[in-house]
Amino acid sequence: MICARHVFRCFKWLERAGDRITGAAGPYFVGLAIILQTIGAASFFTVIQPSLPLPWLTTPPCVLIAFNLFMHYYYVCTVPPGFVQDGALQPGTSWFWASPSRTSRLSSSGVRWSDRGITLLKASSTNCRRCGLMRPERAHHCRICSRCVMKYDHHCPLPAGINQCVGLHNERHFVLFMAYLVFSTFCLSILGYSAALEAIGLTYSNNWPYMVPQLAYILTYMLSVVLCLAVFIMLCWHLWGVTRGETTVEAQDHEIYRRIAKDRGDNFVNSYDLGKSTNLRLFFNVGPDGYPWYTLILPLRIMPYTDGRSWARHEGLQRHQGVQEGEELTDDDDDE
Repeated sequence: MICARHVFRCFKWLERAGDRITGAAGPYFVGLAIILQTIGAASFFTVIQPSLPLPWLTTPPCVLIAFNLFMHYYYVCTVPPGFVQDGALQPGTSWFWASPSRTSRLSSSGVRWSDRGITLLKASSTNCRRCGLMRPERAHHCRICSRCVMKYDHHCPLPAGINQCVGLHNERHFVLFMAYLVFSTFCLSILGYSAALEAIGLTYSNNWPYMVPQLAYILTYMLSVVLCLAVFIMLCWHLWGVTRGETTVEAQDHEIYRRIAKDRGDNFVNSYDLGKSTNLRLFFNVGPDGYPWYTLILPLRIMPYTDGRSWARHEGLQRHQGVQEGEELTDDDDDE
């Protein structure tokens, strides 16, 4: 028993050391990500894009994809995820802020939000024993940032290299960044295949008239193929969680809740799950009650559907079904 306790403390020390290293290396990951994206864009627009047919038709979509990629990466790195102690975020007035579909916005007092049957209920609050703040449900304490984040998903140093948490206010940009990263690397992998063979020297042409060096293009192409596959898997995982109305942290907690409810002969029901289409619409906050659908293809800032202190609930549920009061997992459970 004593030996097991020492082993546990050793692993906790290694975990905390990893957190400190991750936090310190975060800015370098951001710099590396910017360099790689810039090299990838330069390779595409100097080697691949000039050879595409109908440039007047193919160039605008390519520019739009690249613009979305860089802007959503900028947003996910610079927009605060939503710290509990910060005040409520207010929409901006610049050109990069979209206007909602309706002038009347949602209420957070537990009344009907729309005629589609979506109800917002005030979130319960608990005290964080790490930072001492009262935080609403779905908020978690980040060990690296040492702050509580509303609708905390994860802290992301790699592979996206954003050097901060993914939470309420930047989770949408994180998913859209991954989507456009997959789309752009897929286009580079498919459309740049012949140029890659030419750069390697597997064609009869020995001419390389492009500004990007052959070795740089070969490495960029190989990295693009790898990133396309890896980030596509990550994107599918996150979208699957969105359709289920849960974050990465909540997905792990809900598996435990299901086992607890099953042992009791009950069924666990996630109270945040309103159905796949509604969950997606609320996450991206688009549609008649949110923002226009073009915000998915234009890199515009929008507000989330809630301020993080009220949440849309499954009809008839004010909390998760199958979980009794006091059984909810907290951040402090990791230290036990």
